[in-house]
Amino acid sequence: MNRRGGLTLVSLAAAGGGAAYAGFILMSRGRLVVDVGWGSSYFPLGPIEVQMAAPREVVFDVIQGGYSESAPADVKRHIKVIERAGDLVVAEHRTPLQLMDAITVETVRFERPSRVVFALLRGPVPHVHETFELLERDGVTTLTYQGTLGADLWLFGRWYGGRVVKPAWERVVAASLKGVKAQAETRALAQSRRAGKGPAASP
Repeated sequence: MNRRGGLTLVSLAAAGGGAAYAGFILMSRGRLVVDVGWGSSYFPLGPIEVQMAAPREVVFDVIQGGYSESAPADVKRHIKVIERAGDLVVAEHRTPLQLMDAITVETVRFERPSRVVFALLRGPVPHVHETFELLERDGVTTLTYQGTLGADLWLFGRWYGGRVVKPAWERVVAASLKGVKAQAETRALAQSRRAGKGPAASP
């Protein structure tokens, strides 16, 4: 192979690598979605279970509060409500990652006091459906998260959906639930003190 041919192959490889990276960035930011319906693979999300020393009404309020018009400014930087209709909102979620922000658009349905349901409209994969179930017993709420993630294109979908998106998605959810737990328990403790019942015990 002559030098010119070698440079051509290197240039093509570099261009191909650059295009693949650009495609990955666009997919992560929800700007490019491979949704062809061919070779679909589905992966379970969770279950992730978190116990919180707080009534489920309080936990539910914490989750729903992130989508309220009075949400704190730091929350609004990550959650932008696009449309609101009763107990259903359409929201853009911005999640900071190491190299960029991942952006998704989802419907969020609030079924007080026991359930919150998310359905993906735009994101790095064509299908995500998630539920957050709240069960209270003796003042302790167990929040159980589970869902389904789907990706297209056979082997690529199994690699991209199962090896790239699924673990990153679950890490983001787990971190979010830690924040919900901290806020709910702090709020429940404050309510308990105001009611003169003393501090609530953490499970």
